[in-house]
Amino acid sequence: MGTLMHCLSYKPQVRFPTFGITLCSSSEVSVSRQLVLKQVDKELAKGDERAALSLVKDLQGKPGGLRCFGAARQVPQRLYTLDELKLNGIVTQSLLSPVDATLGSIERNLQIAAVVGGVSAWNVFGFSPQQLFYASLAALFLWTLDAISFNGGVSSLAIDTIGHTFSQKYHNRVIQHEAGHFLIAYLLGILPKGYTLTSLDAFKKDGSLNVQAGTAFVDVEFVEEVKAGKVSASMLNRFACVALAGVVAEYLLYGYAEGGLADINQLDSLLRSLGFTQKKSDSQVRWSVLNTVLIMRRHEAARAKLAEAMAEGKSVGSCIDIIENTIGDADV
Repeated sequence: MGTLMHCLSYKPQVRFPTFGITLCSSSEVSVSRQLVLKQVDKELAKGDERAALSLVKDLQGKPGGLRCFGAARQVPQRLYTLDELKLNGIVTQSLLSPVDATLGSIERNLQIAAVVGGVSAWNVFGFSPQQLFYASLAALFLWTLDAISFNGGVSSLAIDTIGHTFSQKYHNRVIQHEAGHFLIAYLLGILPKGYTLTSLDAFKKDGSLNVQAGTAFVDVEFVEEVKAGKVSASMLNRFACVALAGVVAEYLLYGYAEGGLADINQLDSLLRSLGFTQKKSDSQVRWSVLNTVLIMRRHEAARAKLAEAMAEGKSVGSCIDIIENTIGDADV
């Protein structure tokens, strides 16, 4: 749910046991961050998430390594009121109630075009009422088939593709949304493993109509905690912030969010499954919103450059390197 030649010191004649990278020097060994990130890309491409995460953690917080991974400065966790959020320039109604007006407008225009096209065809080709009835019946059947068999995947794919093709605003918003997810995840210590920016890309990659554009993460640690029946507070905090990062990015850029309703619903479902009361859920969401907003405001430049890289289809490793280079020695 994305270059400085800094060096990292190792002992002489050290070999990464899994990845076959030999490091040699008379005293200490230096390895460029880019080499390790290229190896991270290779492990992610093979589907070895644990190996990729292990490589990243080996460089975490080390000079010349990945200083920003999991290093974001966060606000104290407590119950924040809506007034406190407003004092920080956050209007929750504009952030937590996204309505995709752009795609909604495209869908309405397509429906109007279909009706106008049908009437025009009737007039031009002289279709009889019976033929028009059968054509309408066929269209209704196809729509119903898509809704039942593919959960609306075909129509969603078509509308999203049209949106990216004809609406630059929609296209840019999706990129910024996913860049928000990627950046916050990385700064909070969750490794992104890939991203797609269109439903068509997701379909080509996963072969499923029900997969939309999005950013995926290495979540083995989270899954292990879920299987154990206990999700730690720190893990929940990180994933709550990541879930809200897309709508936060849109809100900070445009003053409101259109996408991300599924992210919010997913977070709500998780909190309910953990037995959170409404008051406790509100507290978690408010803290996560404030924390994510403040982190993203501090690193606006990194988010902007990351979005450019993702628009160009850069690898996960390249996106990470851009984040590290942009933030540099600034306060994370």
